[in-house]
Order: sequence, then C-alpha cells, then structure tokens
Amino acid sequence: MRPATAPVGGHRGPRVSAADVARAVGVSAATVSYVMNGRSGVSEETRARVLEVAETLGHTSSARANRLRSQQTRVIGLVLTDIANPFYTEIAAGTIDAARARGYEVFLAHTQEDPATLGSVVDAMVARQVDGVVFTVLHPDDGDVVRSLRSARIPLIQLSRRIERVDADFVGIDDRAAASEMMEHVLGHGYRDIVTIVGPRVSSASAAREEGFKRTAETHGIRTTASHHISTYLSEQGGYAAVEELLTRKALPRVVVCGSDAIALGAMSALGAHSIAVPRDIAVTGFDGLFPRASPLVELTTINQPRREMAEQALELLTRRIDAVGGSYQSVLRAHQLRIGTTCGCSRKTSHGGNSPAPASQRARRSL
Repeated sequence: MRPATAPVGGHRGPRVSAADVARAVGVSAATVSYVMNGRSGVSEETRARVLEVAETLGHTSSARANRLRSQQTRVIGLVLTDIANPFYTEIAAGTIDAARARGYEVFLAHTQEDPATLGSVVDAMVARQVDGVVFTVLHPDDGDVVRSLRSARIPLIQLSRRIERVDADFVGIDDRAAASEMMEHVLGHGYRDIVTIVGPRVSSASAAREEGFKRTAETHGIRTTASHHISTYLSEQGGYAAVEELLTRKALPRVVVCGSDAIALGAMSALGAHSIAVPRDIAVTGFDGLFPRASPLVELTTINQPRREMAEQALELLTRRIDAVGGSYQSVLRAHQLRIGTTCGCSRKTSHGGNSPAPASQRARRSL
C-alpha cells in the first residue's frame, strides 16, 4: 500500500510524526524519540527497524540521515598522542574493532604533542573526506583544528582529553576524582614527602590529575612547592628523565605519584638504574591500569581505566553524529577503579584482597 504521505499530483501529504512511525513499528513514541535522538536504551534490532520504517514513511530526520549515509566514505579518523604509549595502543585497538563492527575503517595517526603535525594530520583527513574524527590529543589552543573540521562538516569526539568550551561529545573518566582517590591511598601509608609527575599540563587529563593530587594532599595539611610537581612527556622516557632530574637535585621523596603508568614505569627504571628499591626506598604509583602484575616481583598500584569500553562508547557517539541522530552533546564519564599492587608499599596480601594500605613504613631511607 502506498504511504499516505507520498507526493500526489505534485503536493506533499501530511508531515510524518514520531507517533506515526511508532504505530507502524508497534513501539512507543518514546522509543522512536530515543532512536531519532541517538539515545541508548533501545536494542539494535529495534533501532534498525525504526530507522527503516521512518525512512519508508518519509520521516524528515530519517531522510536526512539517509542522505548523509549515501555521501559517506566509511572511514573514521583517529588521532592519538603517541602510539608507542600502551594506553593509546589499546585505545586504537578498541576504536578499530568498534569501527569495523559498524562497517568503517580507520585512518590512524599520532602527533607526539606536536601542533604542526596535528594540523597536517587534520588537513589530510579533511582531504580524504573522513566521516568523523576521534581525538585523544586536543589542547586548549587547538581551536583552528576544530574550526577546520566544522567548516568541512566533519563531526568529532573527544576521548580522554577535552577542550572544555568545544561543542562536542566527550568520553573519559573523572580524572580529578580518580587522582584524589589515589592520593588518599598514598597518604594512608603515612607518607608526607611526596612528588607528583604528570604528563603535559596542556592536556586536560594531566592537569586534572595533578590538581586532584595536589588538592587532596593539601586537605591533609601537606603543603608543597612547584618543585614537588613535575610535568614531563607522557612516556617511559619522560618518567625516567623526571627521576634523573630529582636525583640531580638530590631531592628524591619518599613516594612518587605518577599521572600515567608509562611515566611510572620510566620512573621505576631510573630508580632501578641507581639501585634504589621500589617500594622499600621509594614508593611509586601509576595511573591508567596498563600493566597489571607487570612481573612476579613488581605490581604497580594504579587507576584502571576501561579503555576499550571508552573507545566503543566514543565510536557509538560519533557514528550517531555521522548519521545525524546524535541529539544534544554528551559528556560520558566511565567508572574508574583503584587497583592496589605492591609498588605503593602494600603487601601482596593487601594488594590482592582489599583496598587498605599497609601501615606507614618505619624503615630508614637509603642515603642518596
């Protein structure tokens, strides 16, 4: 039967509403609204059926989405900070898997924090007419990159890092809260002499972690100076260099609280090179959850991030934008988890069985 809204004699029929689509599919109007606005809570089978019927009936939102789909290249851009960092390696794997499950391939690039490289990468992605871009690299002064994509009508999503004032979806964790939780655990050991080492402060994630570390320490009466807070490149080399700087200043603390696992691994390598034992002489903590039980002897105390789930969520939001059914912009914070190992000074029994720190160490520090 011909839909009542089909053009007849050059005249359009009545506008098809969400209620019309709902009746045709046999679902509620709320379900249709969820589908058209890209909201969760609807099965993929129902979502596909609603979109199919909406398109057949001539629902305007569906028609627009269909036109956009016909112009797609089925390629999504993914811009990482540094593919050598295992955090971004897993983000890449999760993004690629999620993209292929939706019929997309991924144009992958990394910038190593270089703004010129970022500009070139985005220019290339615009030239290749990618359908959307996932960013893990944006800094507050990267507005030109965002404007370039807006001009090309290419949607973007921010993953892990964000520019606060940009109208775009974001997926990450509450970095400030996670950092505070880590510092509370560290302080529970009785440590007072603390240095934090984070990635570049132009990264919203690194800045929030440093703020969480600092403010939590201050609430416990620990006052620090700028020399107690180090920013370095987000890699093992960055962590190694930061500890070498502390050694040069003869200013090693009792604990080094790191803003990433890569930095923590570099810090421990530098300490080991100087025969300084972790955690006997200096405790170390990480952030990201990349190296659970890295070796039988060393287990890093860290914050677990659900990296693959974050990547999948980012792809889901981005593909809704591509299909013009995204609705209002969302900020999705996934749950983090404090994972207690032994590098903080906890015993193996504590690290496997609970979140309570071991008593404050009374051992004398190694002379440096």
